[in-house]
Amino acid sequence: MNLDLNQIREFGNLELLAKQMVEGFITGLHRSPYHGFSVEFAEHKLYNTGESTRNIDWKVFAKTDRLYTKKYEEETNLRCKLIVDHSSSMLYPLQNKGKITFSIASAAALSYLLHKQRDAVGLLTFSNDIEIDTAVKSTYTHIHKLFVEMDKVLKQEQKGKKTEVAKVLHHIAKNIHKRSLVIIFSDMLSQKDQLEEIFEGLQHLKHNRHEVLLFHVTDHSSELNFEFEDRPYEFIDLENGTKTKLQPSEVKEAYVKSMKEYYHQIALRCGQLKIDFIEADINKDFDKVLNTYLIKRVKMR
Repeated sequence: MNLDLNQIREFGNLELLAKQMVEGFITGLHRSPYHGFSVEFAEHKLYNTGESTRNIDWKVFAKTDRLYTKKYEEETNLRCKLIVDHSSSMLYPLQNKGKITFSIASAAALSYLLHKQRDAVGLLTFSNDIEIDTAVKSTYTHIHKLFVEMDKVLKQEQKGKKTEVAKVLHHIAKNIHKRSLVIIFSDMLSQKDQLEEIFEGLQHLKHNRHEVLLFHVTDHSSELNFEFEDRPYEFIDLENGTKTKLQPSEVKEAYVKSMKEYYHQIALRCGQLKIDFIEADINKDFDKVLNTYLIKRVKMR
């Protein structure tokens, strides 16, 4: 599903937006009926007095005049922590705050999808320190709270905040439930000398037997390929305010080479750790995020 990032910020109801994104995605999968996707069940069994009526199959009751419940293969057996980088670099491009908007919209859609699958989900946002860190639960009240928190993130400016990925990864590895799914949205813009610390944090997650999806969120054309008009620009570092005036053509070749090398190192180490490293271009649709999650979800069964 392809949405204009400006429209997401103006939508006003993140929960409704997430529902539309997920249901549009499911329609695109051509899966029917809908409940067969949202949660799989193995068989029916006779309803016993005193059991919850939540899982009664009323269609079967209408046909047979007998109460059956759906016997589910899985009941809230996946715990997922959504990690969103909220450092100032995620505000780029400033006209639509594209990277943080894409990340929050993706996290909202995944929260809705996890809830529909009866899985538990929590949210953590960070910059140079942890900002939001919720419990991991599956109740509707909790999911609604996550949408409220995400909406607050969309409305914050968050200027002058640096990225401290490694510290956050160690915190998550130590504090979340064993064998969780950790989904990270970040532009991974840290100093090169911090790469080894990031790798140690990722290794810590894997050592504690967590599964990890790392979505590398970028404005691909400008941040990776440095595609700008050939005229003078003033570039401003959103994390420390440094200003640099230059002609893009003068530095493009060296810049692109350096960035590709940097991200190649991250992708390579993620591969060695069996961590899924996914390029997430904010100018593309959200289906890649949802589809990647579903593939991982199937593999974890």
